[in-house]
Amino acid sequence: MANMGNAANPFLSTYKTPHATAPFDKIKEEHYEPAFEKGMKEHLLEIERITNNPRPATFENTIVPYEAAGRLLSQVSSVFYNLNSAETNDEIMAISQRISPKMSEHHNNISLNEKLFARIKTVYDQKDRLQLDRESLMLMDKIYLSFVNGGANLQDSDKEIYRKLTAELSKLTLDFGQNVLKETNQFELHLTEVSDLAGLPESLCEAATLKAKQKGKEGWIFDLTFPSYAPFMKYSEKRHLREKLYRAYNGRCNQGGEFDNKEIIRKIVETRLRIAQLLGYKNYADYVLRRRMAQNSQNVYELLDQLLNAYKPVALEEVREVNGFASGWERQQVELMPWDWSYYSEKLKNTKFAVNDEMTRPYFELERVKQGVFGLATELFGITFRKNTRIPVYHPEVDAYEVFDENNRFLAVLYTDFFPREGKRQGAWMTEYKGQWKEKGIDSRPHISLVMNFTRPTETKPALLTFDEVNTFLHEFGHGLHGMLSDVVYESLSGTNVYRDFVELPSQLMENFLLEKTFLDRFAVHYQTGEKMPESIIQKLIDAGNFNTGYACVRQLTFGLLDMAWHTLDAPYDGNLHVFEQQATRSTQVLPLIQGSSISTTLSHIFSGGYAAGYYGYKWAEVLDADAFSVFKANGIFNKDIAGKYRENILSKGGTEDPMTLYVRFRGEKPSINALLERNGIKQ
Repeated sequence: MANMGNAANPFLSTYKTPHATAPFDKIKEEHYEPAFEKGMKEHLLEIERITNNPRPATFENTIVPYEAAGRLLSQVSSVFYNLNSAETNDEIMAISQRISPKMSEHHNNISLNEKLFARIKTVYDQKDRLQLDRESLMLMDKIYLSFVNGGANLQDSDKEIYRKLTAELSKLTLDFGQNVLKETNQFELHLTEVSDLAGLPESLCEAATLKAKQKGKEGWIFDLTFPSYAPFMKYSEKRHLREKLYRAYNGRCNQGGEFDNKEIIRKIVETRLRIAQLLGYKNYADYVLRRRMAQNSQNVYELLDQLLNAYKPVALEEVREVNGFASGWERQQVELMPWDWSYYSEKLKNTKFAVNDEMTRPYFELERVKQGVFGLATELFGITFRKNTRIPVYHPEVDAYEVFDENNRFLAVLYTDFFPREGKRQGAWMTEYKGQWKEKGIDSRPHISLVMNFTRPTETKPALLTFDEVNTFLHEFGHGLHGMLSDVVYESLSGTNVYRDFVELPSQLMENFLLEKTFLDRFAVHYQTGEKMPESIIQKLIDAGNFNTGYACVRQLTFGLLDMAWHTLDAPYDGNLHVFEQQATRSTQVLPLIQGSSISTTLSHIFSGGYAAGYYGYKWAEVLDADAFSVFKANGIFNKDIAGKYRENILSKGGTEDPMTLYVRFRGEKPSINALLERNGIKQ
């Protein structure tokens, strides 16, 4: 059977698709495991050729072929793991459980290969005499450190322990993410009384009607996916229903039972700590931060404390204001609970600024928003986007675009995937099916994907986005630009392969444009009348831009502090998870704690994503993006010279140099938090 599968396995022959894109139309579940096996086998043979080379180790015969090895495995992995997030099913999840330990063992077989490390170390030890360019030096450093952090310097007995720990960690993080997805999909709020819809926007009710129809039920179904959950919490007049939904959302994977993540978290944290200490670090944060702009946990805490001191007094004042407003609105004293925050905040925002999602939504029709976002890239960088229906996609709702530069040269393939589905995890992300590299005079261009969970079209309306959804689009598109405009030699340094606390700069910088009238004027038109968004609404959006900014910052600091608390532990934790959370986040507490709620049990960024000991990076990058955008503001937000300088020094460079060096080359100086404080109105 396996051989028959191999004969027709699309992974195992040259892709005959435009730009050698993944042949999604031909890939079936049974193709993955044989392709993984072949990919791992080929990768090991390529490594053997390096280690068996009789010539002395050099950069050209050791580092360069090591960097290029494993292309087939990379092709299979990128498709499989991306679809496991964007279009999964029971079979793919089962395959991931089977393949995960094999992949972990495979990577360990390479990182713990003594002959290979000996050659790499030989080159590394003489790197200062080799007259390498900056990118080659960065590659050398990255590869060497990845081996050291992968256990290459360990004694044989410790290497075996390392193998077991990494295999275990791989499975645990996979289990965590799958539990969150399954528990999210399991819940539905099924309403049959019209009175229970009080306050809810028509568009949300239409989507809930459609969801109920699809499940063969009467009435309306609301669930825990963000386009359903967030507007329900914001608009529902039924406090008991908001509470029910809040408790379901914030109690996921925390109630015992099949999908509970508490024990998995304890094991993940302990396993990461054991790996870090095995490698000579005090804790996991020290292990991670060695290759970050922040460098160490002390610098992370300094940033978080600096921001907490600046924003918490503002957050407390905002909570008092919302609480006072709620009591006035209800004409009785209201004890503000977490499930009340979005509801009364939205009403206060509407009272103060007379602007809300339902007022702006008709001006954010998805196709027009797409034109606006793509058009911004054209304005700044000269790049253009052409839809190509001949490029295979993994779901009918996915679109594929060819991207061209200002000279009409092919730059990248861009996939867009906008709507929630049962097989797609929550949130929004940019990823790649292929990175960018240069080899033998050929510039091999990247295949980038933007995956989101936006408001769907209904039977009567096109997809009309909220302001926050447009903001998310710009954010992920910023990551996409980092990938599409990459211009490096080595794939492992291309695009978003940068320090984790630098990677959010390009994404967050793009968000700044959304509060600029000259940008909104270009695409924000009413989907029925074609009229531009009125200047009065744009001004209200700008005025409301810093509404509850203190609360929003403190919320992010909560996640950052909790992440650091878990990963600065220097001994295993066997106490109560909720007690630990409360102690870690006490300084950011501005609303009552709710029994049964947990942040950690669904915090996929740090327990199944790549942000362990790195969640602070969002705030770090916010300091950077505010500082960087101040340059655009000072010179004109569509200034091509500034955009060119930004592209040349940051977007195109990937991880080829130290990020602070790149930033200073663009900015002229190191960043400070002043621009962020000014943007948020904390400091005049």
